[in-house]
Amino acid sequence: MTNRIGVYPGTFDPITFGHLDLVERALHVVDTLIVGVALNQNKDSLFSVDERLEMTRTEIAKLPAAKGKTVIVKPLVDTLLVNFAKENHADLIFRGLRAVSDFEYEFKMCVVNRRLEPQIETVFLMACEKHQFVSSVFVKEVCRLGGDISSFVSPEIARKLIEKYGVKNA
Repeated sequence: MTNRIGVYPGTFDPITFGHLDLVERALHVVDTLIVGVALNQNKDSLFSVDERLEMTRTEIAKLPAAKGKTVIVKPLVDTLLVNFAKENHADLIFRGLRAVSDFEYEFKMCVVNRRLEPQIETVFLMACEKHQFVSSVFVKEVCRLGGDISSFVSPEIARKLIEKYGVKNA
């Protein structure tokens, strides 16, 4: 019996309930999930890679689906996603889709990745309806403007966001 390994990459700035839903669902498909916390040069991250690694590890450890599975959270920096997957012996890459607008970008990335590493498959998981339009960018903006983010992130993540922005939330 083989150990099926998957990679779920993202910036997780911060990790949301939508991200955690995808982690849980990916764990139904693989024995080991590598969560790659990426440094994206095209995005201004609020949290450092180290902060995001710590938050992601803490939140994933709370998931019931993570019990009895191997979940490794590690930085994904200065390398191609397919190289990261190959270095970690993964044969699957998980990508979340919230809306049709995500599909075009993800489809292009999938085609390029497949050309670079044909043996690594990309699995698209649709966001569940509860988290369909939740994004880290959206959560940060709502928090920065003093809105309630409790339905998007855990209390610990909300506290970290509030501290970063120095705001009082409802």
